Amino acid sequence: MDIQPYNEQFQKVVNIIESAKERAYRKVNEELITMYRDIGEYISKQSKNSSYGDAFVQKLADFFSENYPELKGFNRRGLYRMKQFYELYQGEEKVSPLVTQLSWSNHLKIMSACKTMDERIFYMNMCIKERLSKRELERQIDSGYYERYMLSQNPQSLALETAKKATGNIFRFFCKCWGRRKQRSFGKNQMRTAF
Repeated sequence: MDIQPYNEQFQKVVNIIESAKERAYRKVNEELITMYRDIGEYISKQSKNSSYGDAFVQKLADFFSENYPELKGFNRRGLYRMKQFYELYQGEEKVSPLVTQLSWSNHLKIMSACKTMDERIFYMNMCIKERLSKRELERQIDSGYYERYMLSQNPQSLALETAKKATGNIFRFFCKCWGRRKQRSFGKNQMRTAF
């Protein structure tokens, strides 16, 4: 029996199967990320209890290794990452819809490499939009793509904002001291000592 004339029709069935597999993968990933967040929330709340503290995470890791050795990622380091994941994104409304769309390995890279929430959100959106793998994401982060992008958008205002953040408190302190010095309530030596 010659199936050659049916190849195009059969390819449609293959496309349906591939599409269903992709949706299933996304659903499983969504549940996995939700599970990690929920475990992180539980650990975070238990760790705040002074009677548990650091020992709680280690005891939980020991429990998993003894009773469920086939489960991977539930060692002390993995449990701390789940806790960090929850605490990092807790209460961040902008992040909630993005969180479940990324793989855990991409989350780990973003959590460890990004300094600000804006930078994390930027890379999350990039991962979703461009479907970045972990290696592609690493390459973008390591090349400083976020910083270059932000500089290209508005180079002067970003530089000014960075300078303000870096020197803002010192500048305000200096102005306050200078004003007191003019009032003679703050002596020259006191100002030097304060600096």
